[in-house]
Amino acid sequence: MDGKILISYVTAGVYLILGLVALALEVWAFVDCLRHRATLFVAASKRTKTFWLALTGVALAIGALTVLTGGSSLSLFGIAAVTASCVYLADVRPAVREAGSGGNRNVGPYGPW
Repeated sequence: MDGKILISYVTAGVYLILGLVALALEVWAFVDCLRHRATLFVAASKRTKTFWLALTGVALAIGALTVLTGGSSLSLFGIAAVTASCVYLADVRPAVREAGSGGNRNVGPYGPW
């Protein structure tokens, strides 16, 4: 009986850590989306800022609910929320940053080099 209790505590701890990591990704995606101008999303051909704010905002809400409930519920929605945040961070964020820099990546603090 003691082994089952230990396993349940370890499992709950792992779910909590994974939930916190997922929540950190979702917060990062949402805050980064807030930072960029709406015109950059259109210039990068990545939908609109409103679309990505709504998607990352819903993902953030689902992630917060998942952490608050201990990760036991909303697991399928939690996976979808992490996926949406990761798509933003891996695909949309670099394209928007590239559109914001004017396409010139070799720019230092005093101009191009």
